[in-house]
Order: sequence, then structure tokens, then C-alpha cells
Amino acid sequence: MSTPAQSAPPRTTDSWLDRTFRITERGSTVGREIRGGLVTFFAMSYILVVNPLILSTPDSTGAFLGGGSEPNLPAVAAGTALVAGLMSILMGAVANYPLALAAGMGINALLAFTLVNLPGMTWADAMGLVVLEGLIILILVLTGLREAVFKAVPHSLKVAISVGIGLFIALVGLVNAGIVRPGGTPLQLGVNGSLVGWPAVVFVVGLLLIAFLMVKGVRGAILIGIVVAAVLAAVIEAVANVGAANPETNVGGWALTVPTLTGSPVQAPDFGTLGEFSLFGAFEKLGPIAAILLVFSIMLADFFDTMGTMVAIGAEGNLLDEEGNPPRTRSILVVDSIAAAAGGAAGVSSNTSYIESATGVGDGARTGLASIVTGIAFLLATFLSPLTAFVPYEAATPALVIVGFLMMMQVVEIPWRDAAIAIPAFLTIVLMPFAYSITVGIGAGFIAYVVLSAARKGGARTVHPLMWIVALLFVVYFAIGPIEEALGLR
Repeated sequence: MSTPAQSAPPRTTDSWLDRTFRITERGSTVGREIRGGLVTFFAMSYILVVNPLILSTPDSTGAFLGGGSEPNLPAVAAGTALVAGLMSILMGAVANYPLALAAGMGINALLAFTLVNLPGMTWADAMGLVVLEGLIILILVLTGLREAVFKAVPHSLKVAISVGIGLFIALVGLVNAGIVRPGGTPLQLGVNGSLVGWPAVVFVVGLLLIAFLMVKGVRGAILIGIVVAAVLAAVIEAVANVGAANPETNVGGWALTVPTLTGSPVQAPDFGTLGEFSLFGAFEKLGPIAAILLVFSIMLADFFDTMGTMVAIGAEGNLLDEEGNPPRTRSILVVDSIAAAAGGAAGVSSNTSYIESATGVGDGARTGLASIVTGIAFLLATFLSPLTAFVPYEAATPALVIVGFLMMMQVVEIPWRDAAIAIPAFLTIVLMPFAYSITVGIGAGFIAYVVLSAARKGGARTVHPLMWIVALLFVVYFAIGPIEEALGLR
């Protein structure tokens, strides 16, 4: 869909860049692609701080990722940036799609808080499972099964996935900025129902500025909003010395990074995590059945997160065909599968397609050139990690809320008076933010769809056989906890 910021038609060019990426054909310009790629990078750059923090726990032997007796955060950050950069460039060059990749949230937590705590498991063993999962998904793509499953999903569910992801990333933005927090109720506004601290002011200013610029039809509204909010945050920190958030002593502090620069913004990267994986180590430590079950858990999350993400990005950029499929679907899925294995091989967790790419698409990106720009920014970030950590959550997350609004607009395409379609769509939409998981929303929608379709006279025969198979797999996925307990994995 187009936004007020992208209403003017692009000028036609005949450059090699334009022909290669079909920029004019998709209603964009080189400038918009560069700007959109940078917007996506800023929206995703938090992973360079968050992934090292999550992967900083010791394994069952007491060793840390990257080697040593203490967390090697610089090495994990450098590896995270390197793989994200290479895979985003690959996505842009091979699939020509405005979709960037980086270490996936959720799977990294599964590795850090579950897998490496199992008896005898090391970080190398856990990363080996990630490599295997990526290779299996790649095989499923090359055989056409992954694409077939994607195309078997009805259009209304694809729309619901996109809308649900919009609500999900809006909630992620609000939570990460501290605007919405746990409290007396499951979630509440700020602290005890009030916004607290200068960081909240930065978020509100950034959000209103982006919205104001979009209404005025200003191109680059999202990037301008992020930059202005980041500068404002730096000024506030220099004057008020707000400091980092602490739930006991500084509830009004910066949520993740303090917007200050100390020392040189350039530092040589340490790639100490690269190659830290053991392909079959987990099979030796846990046995084949337990290892296969763990690979299945990782694989199912990766499989459907990407499906939902690429649909949402395509819908936001008006890139889908009449059946809701993006161009070069198989190429997108091949790159995403390679990225999963590459993340494990580099010791930084499975890499996957990022829904934050929607921020760049919302700012005008329509082609793979934007992904290449994002990838180059990640590669530069291997040397500029202090500068990358400069932009706080509160300056970047207003973009997620705005993009959530843009994606929510598609909800009118769902036939709400048809309960057999509307209820699965509704469950898909609400469970993504409520369960804080794209995969959970997709799974609930799939199961509800096949069950309610079967309730219609002759309806079961209209459901694609692959939808029945996937729904059964999701039943197993939702029961994975009791299954693991029965096998002694918990």
C-alpha cells in the first residue's frame, strides 16, 4: 500500500541499477531505496546489542560463547553484524526483495536458556542443531515443499498474518521503549499508569514527528523521525544525565542503550565465534530422539515466522500477486534457509527475515537494493559497534508503531461476516501480540481454519491437504512442553 509520504510518482531512469532491481517498475527511486535500507537498519540495529546479551550465559560446562570464562560480548556483536550484513545483501541480490535478516529473537533465547543448560550440552552443540535445522529447511525449499505449504494458505489467513504482525511489532515497539510495561495488570501504561522519564518524551516526540511528517507528505518521514529523536536523546542525556534504566533505582532511564559516545566510535571486530558449532554433538549428548525433537522445535518456528514476515512486507509494499504471494518466493525462502544455517555456523544463532524491514518499506523501499544498503550498514557496524549502540530504543521504536498502523489497514480485506474464515483470522491477529509470538498466532489460525472448515457441509474437502498436515504439526508444537517432559528434557 502507498502512504502519503510516497504519493508522488518516481521519475523514470534507464540506469543499470534501475534495470537490475526494477526500481522504477516497482514505483520507487534509488534515493528511496537507500533511505529505506537505512531506516530498516536503524530499526534492526538493536539486535547488535540484544543478541550478545542473550547469548552471554554459560553452557552446562561453565564455558561462554566465543570461549573463555567470561562473556565475549564484542565477538558475539561482531559475528551478529557480519552474518546479518552478508545475508541481507544476499537477499537483495538474489531475491530482489526489501527484506533484511539478522539473528532471530526467540531462537537465541531458546539456545541460551534451555539448550545449553541440558546435561553435557555446549554452545557448539547447540549451534550445531541450528545448522542442521537450516539445512533441513533448505532441502524443504529446494524440493518445493516449503513454497507449496505457503501457497496452500488461503488469502484471508495471509492478510490476517500481516495484520497480526502489525499489531505485534507495534506492541514490541511500545514495550521496548517502556511506554507499556508489566504492572498491576498484565500490561499497563508506563509506571503505575503514567509515563515517566525523559526517554518517554523522546518516544512521544519521535512518534508524533513521524506521523506529522507523513500527514504532510514528507518523504523519508520515518528516517527523519529516528534521526531527530536520536539527536534529542543525546542532548537530553548530556544535560540531564538520565542513565540506564533500573527497575529499582531508575525506572525512568534509557531502556537498552544510553545515547552517549565514549572513546573512539571505531573498533576492530573480533570474530571469535565463527565456526563454533558441532554438527552432531547434541546427538551424542542427548540421544537421537531428543536431538531430533529439538531440531523440529527450532525448525517449525523458523519455517512459519519467515512465511508471515515476507507476506507482511509484500502487502505493505504492494508487491503481492492476486493470490497474496510475493515475487520470487522460492528465492526468498532459499536465502532465509541459508541464513539459518549460516547463523549457527557463525556461532550467533539462527538468522531469519526481520519484520522490522517493514519500517523501510513504509518509508518507500520496494526492491532488494534496500536490503543491500541495510547489509552494508551491518557490515560497517562490525567496525562501528560503539556508534551502533548510540541510538536508544526510545528513538527507534516509534517507527515500529507507525508501521504497525500501516499494516493494520489491511484488516478490511478479511470477510468478517463469514465466521469460518473470520474466527481463524481473528485468532491469528490477536494471539501474535497477546502471546508475543508470530508462530503461535499462525499456528492457532491454521488449526482453527481446518477445524471450522470441516464444520461446513463438504468443507473439509476444500481445505488443501498440506493445511491439514501443517495443522497437525502445530498441535505437536503446542504440546512440545509435555512431550519434552515425558522424554526427560525438562
